[in-house]
Amino acid sequence: MDLFVGVTDGDWYELLASQPTLDEVNFWRPRDTNAFRALQPGGLFLFKLHSPKNFIVGGGIYAHWSLLPASLAWDAFEIGNGATSLGEMRQRIEKYKYRSQTPPSHEDYKIGCILLEQPFFFTEADWIPVPEDWHLNIVQGKGYDTATTNGMRLWTDVAERMRRNPASASALPVAVSDPKGQPRFGEPIVIHPRLGQGSFRVLVTDAYERRCAVTKERTLPVLEAAHIRPYAEGGEHRVDNGLLLRRDLHTLFDRGYITVTPELKLEVSKRLREDFANGRDYYALQGRELWLPMPTAGRPRAEFLAWHNDTRYLG
Repeated sequence: MDLFVGVTDGDWYELLASQPTLDEVNFWRPRDTNAFRALQPGGLFLFKLHSPKNFIVGGGIYAHWSLLPASLAWDAFEIGNGATSLGEMRQRIEKYKYRSQTPPSHEDYKIGCILLEQPFFFTEADWIPVPEDWHLNIVQGKGYDTATTNGMRLWTDVAERMRRNPASASALPVAVSDPKGQPRFGEPIVIHPRLGQGSFRVLVTDAYERRCAVTKERTLPVLEAAHIRPYAEGGEHRVDNGLLLRRDLHTLFDRGYITVTPELKLEVSKRLREDFANGRDYYALQGRELWLPMPTAGRPRAEFLAWHNDTRYLG
């Protein structure tokens, strides 16, 4: 299994480590907008503090990389960005992105976003010294393979910390329990990360190439990731339970005034006209085939569409 050690800001780490219920975080990079390719989804991403604190202090399960406007990153992850407000996040972006230059006053900065699920944070007593081949001039980070000595030693050190803290054990892509119910860690395996709400939003947005599935609208601020079966009603944060829709269509979908048929075509309820004496623009979309650019595996799942047709659609 591949591991990656990313260098992080201490303020980012300390704020997130103080949040007890985070299920996802955004490890963002203001200056590096190149796609992150060091890990496949399910790989282990570890946090290393800036020198002189040369320690690994936590990590998470890699899910996805995306280049996002700061406003969308904030809307998706809020405090999971390691800041208490969008204003504070913008100040940190400007600190690293522009340094001594004067930043643009209203730019919606594009930042590289590494989305991590099931984050975990070590207490200071459990911080792990960087591997012996770590060079202090490394700025972004360094990858390791558990097939190598240093990579396996790093994996073992992380697993040992997890063994001491069973509450965090579910974050690590391994663990089974021994007969006494204690977490036991063996060879690392790659798992499919459990997405949080923010990561779901970003993955669906990217899967649909940032276009509304009905209208192909590309104005990003008005596009929203809709759950076909809502999370609160047994749905999951997964791409095949999502549709990227223009905001008004998302509202109508959630309220049952439109649905998607098993043939992946839009259907508009007669109740729209009955309830509002209007709906002309939406009835013009009746029967429109959804635009689905992603591979078949990510397309709307039949059982989720059936649930929406049977349970939510007003007919």
